[in-house]
Amino acid sequence: MPITPHEASRATREIAALAPIIPVIVVKDASHARPMAEALVAGGLPALEVTLRTPAALDAIRAMADVPGGVVGAGTLVTAQDVRNAVAAGAKFGVSPGVTDELLAACEEEGLPLLAGAATATEAMRMLARGYDFLKFFPAEASGGAPALKAIGAPLPQIAFCPTGGVTPANAGEYLALSNVLCAGGSWVAPQQMVDEGRWDEIELLAREASKLERVRK
Repeated sequence: MPITPHEASRATREIAALAPIIPVIVVKDASHARPMAEALVAGGLPALEVTLRTPAALDAIRAMADVPGGVVGAGTLVTAQDVRNAVAAGAKFGVSPGVTDELLAACEEEGLPLLAGAATATEAMRMLARGYDFLKFFPAEASGGAPALKAIGAPLPQIAFCPTGGVTPANAGEYLALSNVLCAGGSWVAPQQMVDEGRWDEIELLAREASKLERVRK
């Protein structure tokens, strides 16, 4: 069922409210997907972004879609075909590094709530004009980090963000303290070596620590 930009932003805002961190996941082996998702959800991070950067990504989304308590999304959406593939695999939301009219149209047509990337005030304003008021700030650290996002928020308080790209346990608190940040995206909660070795208990612990990060508005 098609979705409007306002409905899309409302849906992604609801997903952002689930936890302070959305794990950004790269899956190389689809057999790891379900136990990884179970560990992350058990640790208190139910919203999961699987990046479409590997051949196993769509199979991983299919496996994670059935995990109780989880909400799986597809990241690195670039084309309309990416959107269709993600929806067919069971993705409940999408995330993109940037945005094009083609990508927006595909997400709206397929009914996939999109967290679209923006790195400048101009990009954010263009998305706001279309009806999107919750965006991904990417690449966060390379674009100036928390100070830059705070500066963008001053003249555009009606737009909220999910910073992603270079967010770590050391700086996540700086982002989460901003009044225009609802959550942040991070890959540290599922390190590749831990995933490769099936160290799900340790991943659950990392998720539990991340889930306790405070969103203190300034």
